[in-house]
Amino acid sequence: MKSLHGLLLGALASSAASHAPPTELQRLAQRASTIAIARDQWGIAHIRGHSDADAVFGMAYAQAEDDFNRVETNYLTSLGRLSEADGERALWKDLRQRLWIDERQLKAQYRSSPVWLRSLMDGWADGLNFYLASHSAVHPRVLTRFEPWMALSFSEGSIGGDIEYVDEDGLRALYDHAAPLKLASAKPSGEPQGSNGIAIGPSRSTTGNALLLINPHTSFFFRDVVQVTSDEGLNVYGAVTWGQLFVYQGFNTKAGWMHTTSGLDNRDEYAETSATMAGGAPGYRFGNEVRPLTIKPVTIRIRSADGRMTELTFNVISSIHGPIVRSEGGKLIAFSIMNDPVHALQQSFLRTKAGNLAEFRKVSDLRANSSNNTLFADSSGNIAYLHPQFVPIRDDHFDYRGVIDGSDPRTLWRGLTATDALPNILNPKAGFVFNSNDAPWSAAGKGAMDPAKFPKYLDQYGPNARTDHQLRLLEGTGKFTAHSLNAAAYDRDNPGFDRILPGLLAAYDGLGPADPRRTSLSEPIALLRAWDHRWSADSEALTLGVHWAEAMWDDVMGKDSPTNANEIGYSRIIAASPERKLATLEHSIAKLTGLYGKWRVAWGDINRFQRNDGAIVQTFDDHKSSLAVPFPSARWGSLAAFEASTYPGTAKRYGTRGNSFIAVIEFTPQGAHAFAVTAGGVNGDPASAHFLDQAQDYAAGQLNPVPFTDAEVARAAVETYHPGDPRRTR
Repeated sequence: MKSLHGLLLGALASSAASHAPPTELQRLAQRASTIAIARDQWGIAHIRGHSDADAVFGMAYAQAEDDFNRVETNYLTSLGRLSEADGERALWKDLRQRLWIDERQLKAQYRSSPVWLRSLMDGWADGLNFYLASHSAVHPRVLTRFEPWMALSFSEGSIGGDIEYVDEDGLRALYDHAAPLKLASAKPSGEPQGSNGIAIGPSRSTTGNALLLINPHTSFFFRDVVQVTSDEGLNVYGAVTWGQLFVYQGFNTKAGWMHTTSGLDNRDEYAETSATMAGGAPGYRFGNEVRPLTIKPVTIRIRSADGRMTELTFNVISSIHGPIVRSEGGKLIAFSIMNDPVHALQQSFLRTKAGNLAEFRKVSDLRANSSNNTLFADSSGNIAYLHPQFVPIRDDHFDYRGVIDGSDPRTLWRGLTATDALPNILNPKAGFVFNSNDAPWSAAGKGAMDPAKFPKYLDQYGPNARTDHQLRLLEGTGKFTAHSLNAAAYDRDNPGFDRILPGLLAAYDGLGPADPRRTSLSEPIALLRAWDHRWSADSEALTLGVHWAEAMWDDVMGKDSPTNANEIGYSRIIAASPERKLATLEHSIAKLTGLYGKWRVAWGDINRFQRNDGAIVQTFDDHKSSLAVPFPSARWGSLAAFEASTYPGTAKRYGTRGNSFIAVIEFTPQGAHAFAVTAGGVNGDPASAHFLDQAQDYAAGQLNPVPFTDAEVARAAVETYHPGDPRRTR
């Protein structure tokens, strides 16, 4: 059976003989014939193209093969068009996005982009459009054709972009006059979301080669895994956020990088003081002036239940500080964030080709990375911690953590901080750098940097329980191999319990001799007292300890979500009264007994990994197959993270985020040698052999060798094909 591109190439030859111009589909087929995709034993795509843009064509095509639904959904979200698929429930998410994303502006920015960047965007769109043309059974919900400029709407691969810090309730209260007034500030998720990264220098490496740990904590199946190679020097392997044209975190032949979510404060809210312009138009005060508010219509299309489309138009308001996102205390609140998609996309792609620290830092000078700390290592033995580069210069006398007076010109951003002035750490004497979504000051050991030398807004998070854990593992003179670094990433300690359990034990010890709880709680207390605070699948103490700690956290934090929630949460638990701690333990025992018929339950019996279907939001089922996962939430200090909870109709806890793509790389003079695993598998189709084939290794923390060189890929290839060819595997 001939492939689609084979048939089209025949037609192309015929049209050439008759001097007729090729059709669009024939052009795409001709391009596809120059691109090769090899699938290894895990279904991971290794793509090769002549040019970088050809490789991006293959990369986009391969991602669509793996999970087109996630590709399309990401771009419906980033373009502010999700309501066209999901209806009115996505309206305010779309409006929030469209405060910054403007189709006309993106088209203009595409046209003015450097030629090389436009060629990448063209290749990206060609790859997705050829996928749709060659897969007639795939029916997009909305996007039947991808345009090159669309790539600019999703130019940074983090789990949540800066726009998502805008609260939908506040936006609706401002722009929906039929909605009840409900003022709320943007709040992060109640569960920790973040990552771990470690770079080991030659002085702490057994082989003298630099090592890198890549350990993002994201929602499961948030990224695909690919290798992308071209004859123009591109050769990168790693995790790609669905549909993007660059590897978000990974490695090339000579260097690698890992991103962690930063506590940098570079998003600001400004309270605008309303005033009236001379002609009666609405305005706001800025110093001694009254400036006009900018009003722009935004029209959103909404799919109704019967499939028809309706439209709603909003007149969105902006000031010099940015779009108005809510009202508070009688004032309009404007939100300022980075909005530089061309430079962001350039930086995201160019860093994948950087072969050493100097080249990586030169790319960073684009200063279009707003949210990511970076851990870096290269084959020359360089290691580094790099702070996000988009850092507005501000007057440090003001507290930018809250709402700022927009009428005071001194609060206005005054350009961007030079990258050399940021709290970066390059090749420290300690021989390591790390970050766990904590402050950078101890990234190379306690006292590595003095926070007093930097503006306060460079970090809001402070330390967390993983900070203590990483320092325990890294400080000293011990040396690492790739395998021992892997083991460190799965070290079973939970140092957060070292801080909070002593207070519970002391509360019990302080009970009077006649208190009935001396008897009723004696066994649970004995179990916790004997526990070494380490995780394992058979640990009953971990089950009890986690349920008590979670209940305490919810009790002391309530709805509070400060930026430094980790430290505040621990401090409040420690400060809680003995009675409160003991009452929470009793409640936790009752909850466990109600769920499982007993309170002594092995952690692995209830902490489960399950993947039932390809839906983005899964439905969990206690009656279906699942796997025990021995590690818990990162909140208690475990580096390996599995954020799980019960769901309607379930007694067991099912994970939805945490460890996702995990890799350890050694950068030798001969090239990069890596081991990796990803959550579940790379294909979103339950019928695929690669839907769940990595789940056992994922739960066990077993990383597998990565085929990276041409020879390794050839040996590992289960099939090799051109885009458009019939597939032998799935």
